[in-house]
Amino acid sequence: MIPGRPLSAPSLSAWRLSGALALALCVGVAVALFAGPTLAQSMTFDLGDAGGTATGRIVQMIALVTVLSLAPSILIMMTAFTRIVIVLSFLRSALGVQQVPPTTVMMSLAMFLTFFVMAPVFERCYTQGIQPLMNQEIDEVEAFKRTAAPLRDFMLHHTGEKDLRLFLDMARLQNVEQASDTPLHVLVPAFMISEIKRGFEIGFLLFLPFLIIDMVVSSILMSMGMMMLPPTMVAIPFKIIFFVLVDGWYLIAGSLARSFGTL
Repeated sequence: MIPGRPLSAPSLSAWRLSGALALALCVGVAVALFAGPTLAQSMTFDLGDAGGTATGRIVQMIALVTVLSLAPSILIMMTAFTRIVIVLSFLRSALGVQQVPPTTVMMSLAMFLTFFVMAPVFERCYTQGIQPLMNQEIDEVEAFKRTAAPLRDFMLHHTGEKDLRLFLDMARLQNVEQASDTPLHVLVPAFMISEIKRGFEIGFLLFLPFLIIDMVVSSILMSMGMMMLPPTMVAIPFKIIFFVLVDGWYLIAGSLARSFGTL
């Protein structure tokens, strides 16, 4: 740098970047030096007490971590999410717009619609199983049974008898007297294929009006001799305005929520 000459913009940026990196390094070193002993002193790891062995505690911890890691998938399989997300995917395909709404928006809408539909069930799960466990009124095994009971009732209410009988036969469980006695490993797949089937049925009904628009647009283009113009591209604006005019999102959201009814 020439004495008395002001720094140029790139030089100023380089000096600022170097200063910021040095400051960040100093802060990181200080945090590591001063916070390390504090964190080391505050963390405890208890593998057992007078009422249990270390091996039992380790097994319980592994089981808890496994359940927590699979919790999102479990909730998706045992709730209304499957049907809702299938219907929304069919809707986007029927409209012919593969990127609008974005996948993130569609998944978020499906998730919050699921929370809305499942709110009474989740409330019963919390009241019957989780809250007594937090109050130390019941143990973990009883809490699991009570928490799973509302979800079991919901799945039984929306599972087809034919689908349930299929998995009962494959599991060789012919002595199930009441539907409420159906094991979860049999009920969950039966519920899922029932939900997928209903989602496809609703998707078929969604496709019909948009298919008619495609056929009309294609016929008009052929009669006008515009065979080189893609009918799908021309039909998309008409599909969108049709969906907006009939207030499609209102109808879809309301119909999906009402299709589950109340328990």
